[in-house]
Amino acid sequence: MNASSGLVGGGSSPFSDVAAAVVDGDGVLLQWSRTAAQLLDRTAAEVCGRPLAQLVETEHRGPGTSGGGRIPTAGRAVLRHRCGRLVEVAYHALRLDGSGDVLLLAAPVQHAGDRAQGTAGVDAVFTGAAERGRRRDLRHEASARIGGSLDVLRTAQDLVDVLVPAFGDLAWASLADPVLDGDEPPKLAGAGAWHMRRVAAASVGPWPAGFGPPGVADPPMPDLPVLRRVQRGETVLVPDRASALAMAEGHPELIPLLIPEHGHSAVSAPLFARGLVLGSVAVWRTEHAAAFDQADADLLTEIASRAALSVDNARRYTREHRAAVALQQRLLPRATTDDPAAETAGLYRPAGGGADIGGDWFDVIPLPSLRVAFVIGDVVGHGLHATATMGRLRTAVQTLADLEMEPDELLTHVDDLVQQLAGEAPHGHQEVIGATCLYAVYDPVTCHCALASAGHLPPVVVRPDVAAQVLDVSPGPPLGVGGMPFEVTETVLPPGSVLALYTDGLVERDHDDLGAGIRRLTENLGALCRRDRPLDDIGRALLADTGDAPPRDDIALLLARTRVVPADNTASWEFPADPAIVADAREAVTRRLAAWGLAEVAFTTELVVSELVTNAIRYGGGPVGLRLIRGKALVCEVSDPSNTQPRLRRARTTDEGGRGLFLVAQLTARWGCRYGRSGKTIWAEQPLTTVDVLAAKPTTA
Repeated sequence: MNASSGLVGGGSSPFSDVAAAVVDGDGVLLQWSRTAAQLLDRTAAEVCGRPLAQLVETEHRGPGTSGGGRIPTAGRAVLRHRCGRLVEVAYHALRLDGSGDVLLLAAPVQHAGDRAQGTAGVDAVFTGAAERGRRRDLRHEASARIGGSLDVLRTAQDLVDVLVPAFGDLAWASLADPVLDGDEPPKLAGAGAWHMRRVAAASVGPWPAGFGPPGVADPPMPDLPVLRRVQRGETVLVPDRASALAMAEGHPELIPLLIPEHGHSAVSAPLFARGLVLGSVAVWRTEHAAAFDQADADLLTEIASRAALSVDNARRYTREHRAAVALQQRLLPRATTDDPAAETAGLYRPAGGGADIGGDWFDVIPLPSLRVAFVIGDVVGHGLHATATMGRLRTAVQTLADLEMEPDELLTHVDDLVQQLAGEAPHGHQEVIGATCLYAVYDPVTCHCALASAGHLPPVVVRPDVAAQVLDVSPGPPLGVGGMPFEVTETVLPPGSVLALYTDGLVERDHDDLGAGIRRLTENLGALCRRDRPLDDIGRALLADTGDAPPRDDIALLLARTRVVPADNTASWEFPADPAIVADAREAVTRRLAAWGLAEVAFTTELVVSELVTNAIRYGGGPVGLRLIRGKALVCEVSDPSNTQPRLRRARTTDEGGRGLFLVAQLTARWGCRYGRSGKTIWAEQPLTTVDVLAAKPTTA
């Protein structure tokens, strides 16, 4: 806008001394009226384009004082005339719609009696216009700022920030304690515990010393008339300090908490929504000269109603989000495990710093014969539906793992389940049902690990004295695609190796591709892994490297440090398919148990070995493998080349056989069967005493 004196002034009306100017959002003069030029003897060409502050000697802030360099809505200022004389003016600032420009109207302060009435008339016009404009702007700012957050505390703070300094000099908002947890407030009437807590406050200056600070709980309230009005959802107007003191008459202990030292007028409105008092907001004027009136009370009622709806929305979101997070936490396993095969640490970070939940998960599943399964998965999408799908998939994986399936076979069954879930989804939602998953089985006896991937990112491994590297896993299609096989990748993990399974939220960055993120993870893991460093410390350090900003996607991370069963804690034999070798098998087992100091379980173990080896020779053929593993339990395994499924049945009194597996089930803690590429293995476990367990403890060295 060009420098101009097009804003006219002059005449003999009460407005004849009114100077007008327009400044932009940075306080630079854009237009300058003739009256303004006459008032200071400075032309438009001289002042336009210069900061207004260069013409101001001192400023006395008044109603609507604004901080942060903004022009107050009204007040007095001392300006510099060209000759050096000081000119005191009263001014009002009106923000122009659709821009950041401000119209300033100023008139010299007159003391002569013949002009007092005219000046008073001008002031009255200015004040009325300005007040109608502090209210319009306040409504606009309230609608723009309040309700932008689904956090109840942020919403309450936005409310008081809007009110101070534009509406009053000091304000606080209180919320019922249950609202902070997402619950509905109690319906109260009359005296008693108010269950309110000040959660937000704002002041034009320092918060008054000794006055109830944010965080303090409101005391039990006596049965005051004003209390019942607020409980009914009414706004209370306090026109002067005497009225405020009268409301607390007989209860002087309330004065320091509710009435600030220099407060002379107040208005308080409840945060009232759906028939519930969620809280309240109170505004005081301490420096502001004018008292609140009914128009102010009506305005606060309108703003408080808007804020109450926002608080209620945030409260309900808090409740639903808390329920969803609780559901997800219950679906996830323990953060750390300590098994004979490995020690593990799992970490999970929801998207948005906790504001969103998803379907990322990890799992550690103990398997027979001291083996363990590691699982990491990522369900498509976010929200409750993703969490619910994650729970169903995790349950399915656990169930299938208990059947001791090979990794590729297990993923094939889970893929069928995801296709079934997609078919059951409502119309138009089938495409959002999907997931990726990686399933690994580690055997601490052989240090052998078998993995299969359904579209998931490859794990990273740090072997002792070897640089960290990405495992070359053949990625199959994501779960739910169907029609393509999954492949098993086999590798050896020496004791003390650290295996890292993760979801893409850990390695995705705004400007990096996945490859760069995986390389960064590999380097960091290699630098962090030390034998004496706990896995959860390593995990937290890896999560910290993702940055301070809340992640856009969920992050799940599972770290496993492998162990090995010492060689002298295992024994194995192979026998031909000859019934005569059953006695040899019993004798070999007896000698090994004696060497281990486990004579107390020798009799039971002989019976188990006798029955399992006999069945293997009779129904499976040879050769017959026999293995003992000493760990937390004594494991007895018998292998044969047949894929015939063993059946447990109750033999009749006239039957000559059929009692073998029934007897094994009665003598042991549990038993089962698993199938390999060829043949099967029947296993049975017996618990050991604490002393025996300590003697057989696996090692990471």
